[in-house]
Amino acid sequence: MKIYTKTGDDGTTGLFGGRRVSKTDLRVETYGAVDELNAVLGLAVAGGDEAGLSAILSRLQRELFVLGADLATPRGEESSYLPRVEAAHVEALEKLIDDYDARLSPLKNFILPGGSPTSARLHHARTVCRRAERAAVALAAREPVGAVPVTYLNRMADLLFVLARWANRAAGVPEVEWAPRKE
Repeated sequence: MKIYTKTGDDGTTGLFGGRRVSKTDLRVETYGAVDELNAVLGLAVAGGDEAGLSAILSRLQRELFVLGADLATPRGEESSYLPRVEAAHVEALEKLIDDYDARLSPLKNFILPGGSPTSARLHHARTVCRRAERAAVALAAREPVGAVPVTYLNRMADLLFVLARWANRAAGVPEVEWAPRKE
């Protein structure tokens, strides 16, 4: 099987179910942002596991494939072999958020993204996740995508924030609080 099909040379791509749409279609933009998020998480995994997060991040990557397939499959064009993200996925993210947040000191100020290399990569992933979430919200306003994809992305961004804080703690790197300058 060749990696190229030439079917997209006209600026279109196929959704699951067979419908062809422009590569600039909001649905394609949305699952493209999810794909980018997956790649950024791959950078976090490849960067080392000093915070003990590789298993969690690898699981999130697998779930992002499910989300991407979900978003690439318009409602009404379901297939028995393509899974959708479900409430259980969101609940699992919430459990992780609660578990890791309980290990951290309470936030009293905004913090600047960065610190340890892993934390910086997770903050980057968080911002890509928020962009994917915004795209999913826009897509949901235009056509049905179900409630879970947007909620899942919202929780994942929250989780990535908490894990970024955890990565700094595990590395012994202090968080830098944002202090507004008075001009």
